[in-house]
Amino acid sequence: MVKGSGKQSGQSRERQPEQRPEQQPERQPEQRLGPYRAKRDFARTPEPAGLASPSPPGELRFVVQRHRARRLHYDLRFEMDGVLASWAVPHGPTLDPAVKRLAVHVEDHPIEYLDFEGVIPSGEYGGGDVIVWDIGTWEPHATDDPAAAVAAGELHADVTGSKLRGRLVLIRRGGRASEQEKQEQWLLLHKDDDYAVKGWETEDHPRSVLSGRTNDEVKADPDRIWRSELPPDQASIELRPALPAVSDDELAALAGLGSGGRWDVLGRQLRLTNLDKELFPGRAGEPPVTKRELISYAARIAPTILPYLRGRPLNMQRFPGGATEPGFWNKQLPDYVPDWLPRWHNPDAKQDRTTTYLVIDEAAALIWAANYGALEWHAWTALASDPPHPTYALIDIDPGPATSWDDVLVLARLHRTALEHVKVRAAAKVTGRRGIQIWIPVQAGLSYEDTRVWVEQLSKAIGAVVPDLVSWKWDVRARGGLARLDYTQNVSNKTLVAPYSPRPAPGAPVSAPISWDVLDASGLAPDGFTIRTVLDRVAERGDLFRAVLGPGQELPALR
Repeated sequence: MVKGSGKQSGQSRERQPEQRPEQQPERQPEQRLGPYRAKRDFARTPEPAGLASPSPPGELRFVVQRHRARRLHYDLRFEMDGVLASWAVPHGPTLDPAVKRLAVHVEDHPIEYLDFEGVIPSGEYGGGDVIVWDIGTWEPHATDDPAAAVAAGELHADVTGSKLRGRLVLIRRGGRASEQEKQEQWLLLHKDDDYAVKGWETEDHPRSVLSGRTNDEVKADPDRIWRSELPPDQASIELRPALPAVSDDELAALAGLGSGGRWDVLGRQLRLTNLDKELFPGRAGEPPVTKRELISYAARIAPTILPYLRGRPLNMQRFPGGATEPGFWNKQLPDYVPDWLPRWHNPDAKQDRTTTYLVIDEAAALIWAANYGALEWHAWTALASDPPHPTYALIDIDPGPATSWDDVLVLARLHRTALEHVKVRAAAKVTGRRGIQIWIPVQAGLSYEDTRVWVEQLSKAIGAVVPDLVSWKWDVRARGGLARLDYTQNVSNKTLVAPYSPRPAPGAPVSAPISWDVLDASGLAPDGFTIRTVLDRVAERGDLFRAVLGPGQELPALR
C-alpha cells in the first residue's frame, strides 16, 4: 500500500469511522463477487476466485492497472466493502480537469487484484500484460457509504497515489443498467482542484509504480504469470521466488544466545560474539542499539536487500568499537573466514591491492558481515562478472554545511522533473545522513566514463537553475558551505551506500528508499528511518527501490 501525505481540499487526513446500518446480505463480499465468479470458469480462466472478507479498518486503497488485452485500457478499482469496485477506462484517468473520459462499470473484483502485475497467457480470459500504473489510498467524499453512492450513480473519490492526486468524479450516464443489459457507461473526470494539471496526458507516464517497468518489459520478463490449470488460489506463480526468510524460531534462538555462541540460521552455522555490545547510541528516549539487534536486522532485511548486493564485490565500513569510535574501510576478505562464505578473487588486482572481496550472495553472508563489525554495506555498481561496466548511474546530492534540508528537497525535485522529462527510470533514497541519492539502471556495456559524463551534464543543467545552492568546487573548503551534485561517484571501485544499509549514527538510521511523491510531503527526514522502523515500512509498502532492478536503459542525449 502506498500511503499518501499531504492534505487535499475538503479531505481529512484520516478516514472517519463510517456510520451506517448493518450491511445487507447483498452487500457482503461473497455476494458482491457473485457476478465476477459467475462469468468465469475457474478450470480455464487464469483469474483468482478471490478471498472475500470485509475490509479491515483504516485507509481504503485504490489501484489503476494498465492492461493490454485485446485493446489497451486502464482498470480503475476502489476498495469498498471487501472487494474492488471496478471501471474499465479505455484512455485512462487524467489530472486534466477539462477532459472527460468514458468509464465502463464492470463487475467487482477480488482484493487480490490490488498488486497484480504480470502476464495472463494468450487465449485466456483477459489475456495480456498488466502493470500497476498507480496505487494508493482514497477517501469517499460527502458520503460514508461509497457502495451506496455507486448504486446511486455518482462517486466522488479523493485519491492519494503516486501519479493521481485530488478528486476523481464518476457519474453514471443514463439510468442503472439491468443484469440483462450491457455494462453501464459512466463519465470519469478530475475536479479543478489544487492537484489538477491542464494538458496532463496519461500515456506520458507509462511505467509501473511498483516495478518501474513498462508493459513491454513485463511481457518480455514477467515476475509472475497466471496458470489456469491450477486451483484459483494458486494460479499466480512467482517466476522469481522470494528468498528464504529467517524464521521466528531462528530469531528466538538468537535472542537466547546470551553474549555469544553458535547460531544455526538459514542453513549455515555462524559463531557470534559480543551480542550485548552497544554499537549505536540511542536516540532521545530510546535505548542503544546492540550488536544482537543489528544481526537480527541483517537477517530480517536480507531477502529485500540481497538483489542489490548479489554478484557484486562489497566494500565494508567496519566499526568494531561501535559507531562512536573511528571506523575504517575493509575490502580484503581475511583468510580465516568460513569456507562457505561467497567471495570474488580479482584477477587484475595490483600488488598491495585488494585481491579477494566478500560477495553477499546469501543471507548468512550478510549476517556474517554484521557480526564482523560492518555497520555500512557498500556494493559495487558493477558486477564481479563484468567489472568495467556499471549497471547503475549514480546521482549524489551531497549537502554542504550551509545546505538546509529544504534545499536538498529542491535539488531532488529538480532531478525528478529532469528524469521524467527525458523518460529515464530511476529510484531515490535518503542517505540516512543528510542527503538524497538517485540510482538509474543503465544498459549493458556502458563505461564509467559514459555514466559520469551523462550525470555531469544532467546535474550541471540542474545546478544552473539554482546556482545559489550548488558549488562545483572539488575542495570541500572552497564550496562556501554549498551542496555538491557529485557525479564523480560514477567511477570504478567508487560506491554509494546500499539501500537499507545502516549508517553509524545514533539510533542506527538506514539509507531508506522513498517514493518520488514524498519529496512533496512534509515530515520526510534524511535520517528518519532506522533499523527499528524500516522493516515495518517494507512490510507495509514493499520495496520502493525495486525500479532499479528492472532492465537497463539507454541514457538519452541531453540538449
